[in-house]
Amino acid sequence: MDGIQEQLRLLMDGRPYEEQHDFCDFSLADQYEAVAAKGVAPAAPVDFEPRVQKSIVYIVAAVIFNENGEVLMMQEAKSSCAGQWYLPAGKMEAGEDITEAAAREVLEETGLEFQCTTLLLVESASGSWYRFVVTGTVTGGRLKTPADADSESLQAKWVDDLSIMSLRCNDILPHIERGKLYNSMLTRSLPEPWHAPLLPALRPHNKLLLRTVILIRKKTNNRMNVLVSEKTEAHLPVCDINPMRSIHSTLKKFLTEIFGADIPQHKLHGILSLEHSGRPANSNDGSCITVLISVKIPLESVCLIDKYAWLELERGLGDLILNRLAKNMTVPLVVIR
Repeated sequence: MDGIQEQLRLLMDGRPYEEQHDFCDFSLADQYEAVAAKGVAPAAPVDFEPRVQKSIVYIVAAVIFNENGEVLMMQEAKSSCAGQWYLPAGKMEAGEDITEAAAREVLEETGLEFQCTTLLLVESASGSWYRFVVTGTVTGGRLKTPADADSESLQAKWVDDLSIMSLRCNDILPHIERGKLYNSMLTRSLPEPWHAPLLPALRPHNKLLLRTVILIRKKTNNRMNVLVSEKTEAHLPVCDINPMRSIHSTLKKFLTEIFGADIPQHKLHGILSLEHSGRPANSNDGSCITVLISVKIPLESVCLIDKYAWLELERGLGDLILNRLAKNMTVPLVVIR
C-alpha cells in the first residue's frame, strides 16, 4: 500500500506512473458482460486496439500568445474552409507523441518553432476522438506570409480582436479564453492559483485506459482516503474506455462496478495526468487518463463491492491532493458526447 502513495506523488508531479504491469479492473469484456442481461449488444470488439488515424483520432491544437497578448492564428488552405481562420491544429501521425505533433503542426501552419509547456484541456468524443489543447512558447522561426502559402495554410497572424476574423468554427473561442487566463496567471495579473505545468507523460499503452483517483474523507479522524483495487496487486482502479461510448458513460459503469447501483454523490474535478507515447509506431497508440474524483459523503456512509478498499493517506499527501480539488487545479476533461 505504501507504493500507491509514492505512485500518487508521481501523478501529482506529472511523471509517468511506474507500475510494473498495466492493470485493468473493468475490461471491455467485463463491461459488455455487465449489460448483456439487458440485451445490449457490444458496441466495439472486446479486443479493440487503438491505431492512430484508423481506429482512433488524436488531434492537437496550440493556443499561443505573444508579449502583446495576441493569439497566433492560421488561415486555412483546405478547399472546404479556404480563407477562414483557426488555431494551428491537426491530426497526430503514427509514431508521434503529443508535444511533437503540436510542434510540427505549429511549424507547418505558422512557420514558427514552438515548445509546449502545458496541457490546457482535453476534449473527448465517443471514447475514440481526442483533442489535446496545449500552450507554450515560440522559440524561433519566421511568421508565415501569403508569399509562403502552401497546402498547410495560406498565412499566419498574431490577432488581438477575433471578432473581425472569419473563423472556421467558434469551438476554439473557449480554449483561447482559457489560454488567456492561464497566460494572465503566468504574468501575475491573475491572483487565482492554477495547476503546475502539466505535459503528457511518456509512457506507452496499447489500450485506452481511464485511471481513477477517488478521494473520500473519513469522518472519525478527518483524514483523506483514496480508493484502491485489490483484485490483484494493490493499485489505483483502472478500466478500459469504451471507444464507442463517452468517457462519462464508461466512468458511470465503472463506478457502478465499484459501488453498486447506489453510486455515492461525487464530483469529477479533471485530469491529474495523461500518459501517451506513440512509439514504436502502430503498436502503442493507446493512452491513459488519470482523473480526480471526490466523494461528497463520509467514508463511513459508503459501501464498496468486493476487492476494493480505502487507503488512508499520509497527512501531507492528503492535503496536497485536497488542494487539487479547487478550481483550475486540474486539467479540464471536456466530454463532447
